[in-house]
Amino acid sequence: MKYEFHPHTADIRMKVEANTLTEVFETALLGMSEIMKEGFCNQPFNGSLKVDIRIESKDRTCLLIDFLSEALSVSYDEKAVFCQLEIKKMETNLLEASIYGEAINKLDEEIKAVTYHEANLIKNQQNKWETFIIFDI
Repeated sequence: MKYEFHPHTADIRMKVEANTLTEVFETALLGMSEIMKEGFCNQPFNGSLKVDIRIESKDRTCLLIDFLSEALSVSYDEKAVFCQLEIKKMETNLLEASIYGEAINKLDEEIKAVTYHEANLIKNQQNKWETFIIFDI
């Protein structure tokens, strides 16, 4: 399970690769959090803030982007960064989960939106799930 950032004009392009769909969602959340507050999720974390999320989408790719968009919205509403994900139910077009985070004073980078551009959640030749995610900053 990993994320890495790739060059992109005026936006942030992140590649996510993981063994399972659950790991894709966890890794994507961590990558987005790293953009918002560098190193925040690498320090001791107690997850004092819990928010339940329910997302319905047309397919797995849209489910991932819609989940990240919801987590981003909650981050701004709660003035927090979320580092942990607990999936309660996941189907092709449904996600029920809780995200755990902590309040912060200031973001390193503000993300305007999580885009569908280049997003395509597939199994690669190594039998891992992967996709690119473009963040509009």
